[in-house]
Amino acid sequence: MNKLELAKMANEVRKGIVTAVHSAKAGHPGGSLSAADIFTYLYFEEMNIDPKNPKNPDRDRFVLSKGHTAPGLYSALAHRGYFPVEDLKTLRKLGSHLQGHPCMQHLPGIDMSSGSLGQGLSAAVGMALSAKLDGKDYRVYSLCGDGEIQEGQIWEAAMFAGHRKLDNLVVIVDNNGLQIDGKIDDVCSPYPIDKKFEAFNFHVINTDAHDFDALEKAFQEARETKGMPTAIIAHSVKGKGVSFMESQASWHGTAPNDEQYAVAMADLEKIGESLGGAN
Repeated sequence: MNKLELAKMANEVRKGIVTAVHSAKAGHPGGSLSAADIFTYLYFEEMNIDPKNPKNPDRDRFVLSKGHTAPGLYSALAHRGYFPVEDLKTLRKLGSHLQGHPCMQHLPGIDMSSGSLGQGLSAAVGMALSAKLDGKDYRVYSLCGDGEIQEGQIWEAAMFAGHRKLDNLVVIVDNNGLQIDGKIDDVCSPYPIDKKFEAFNFHVINTDAHDFDALEKAFQEARETKGMPTAIIAHSVKGKGVSFMESQASWHGTAPNDEQYAVAMADLEKIGESLGGAN
């Protein structure tokens, strides 16, 4: 995909997020929207995957460590062809395969069940080590929240990954600056995030989470980095794309009502029109 096509797809992914959370009357739109461009770039450009063969042993792996932003992952998976986009409306409903957090037993394309914050990165590190031990060249990506990295297990995993020189591992931190209780630097500051990962022997890249040229450059640099894992600190806006959700911690885990849903979808339609229409 070219950059314009990626931007259009990311906007469709955002529509899917808002639709799913509104339909469920529960979920986490803020961090899903801030990571929508990252999900889009990973699934439509970066990763070696095939929706028709989701269990291919040579596929790249993705672990959503901040599992509560499942609506973003689900929307990307649906638009990539893993399951029908219409299924997004069944999020969190009884009998749906779209649970509140990713569940690998019930949904193709989910490489690891996640949701207990801090634990997903450890699973991703294990996958990366497994590839090295088996002589495989697949890559492993894990998306963490900037509030999530207040968890100690994140740094245990980072220490191990750096020590083992897992250059097939890319950790992406969605640095939107907000968590459920407010600003991350007010709650328990993880700053400076880049210096911390550097101290654990990571190659670190700071980038704009909403610029596809910048994302392309960052992921290419990660691929070219040998002998150490990479951490991409992706500077983002919580609630990106929806006017009343942007930079508001209150939309971390709140579903829009019918009136708010209409406004949100109108915002995203306007963005789509500015990009030249939907796909």
